[in-house]
Order: sequence, then C-alpha cells, then structure tokens
Amino acid sequence: MLSSPAARFRAIAFAEAVSWAALLIGMLFKYVVASNPIGVKIFGPVHGLLFVVYVIVVLLVREPLRWNGKTTVWALIASVPPFGTVVFERWASRTGRLAAPARSNDDDVADIDDAEATPARS
Repeated sequence: MLSSPAARFRAIAFAEAVSWAALLIGMLFKYVVASNPIGVKIFGPVHGLLFVVYVIVVLLVREPLRWNGKTTVWALIASVPPFGTVVFERWASRTGRLAAPARSNDDDVADIDDAEATPARS
C-alpha cells in the first residue's frame, strides 16, 4: 500500500487534512458549543504530529518524485491552511508530479550487460 513515495505522500496528506478537520471540530466545541477542551487536547497533539510527519515526508519524497524547489515549497506551504495538503495532492496528481519517474532504457541495458558479464558459478 505505501510502497511508493507517491503513496506515502498521499496517505500523510490525507491524514494531515483529517487531523485538521478533527482539530477544527474540537475548537468549535471548546470555544462555541460547550466550553469543553477535550477535542483540542486530543486532536491538537495528533495534528501537530501529523504536521511534522507531513513536512518530513515532503522532504523525503521530493528527490524520488523529482520535485523542483518551487514544487517542494508549495507542498510545504500547503501544510499551513486547513485542507491545503489535499488541494496540493490533487494538483500534484493532476499535473503528473506524483507519477513515478520512468526508468530509461539505458538503465535496463546496463542491468542486462552486467548480468551477462558476470560468469555463472557451477
């Protein structure tokens, strides 16, 4: 499920957005509905952890996904507004920035040449 960098990015982007929603609901109950801080006490740290994990995942997937600096900065900025990570994920998916870079035929040829050059053991 999370074997590719794009899959890891999608999972944490979605989780970060869900934690934002949960925190906003917790804040609604704390400040508007019931003056009960339990939602913020639970979802505040959860969202904080997922926020940090999102930033780390962005920095880890930028190279395998071949993101340039501008895309990386937008991915990091997307973590600030609520649901920005999902908006960025949709944009990145639509523009091909979450597609795995294709291997060139030269890599395949090199692998075959290496295999043929290695003598078989008997």
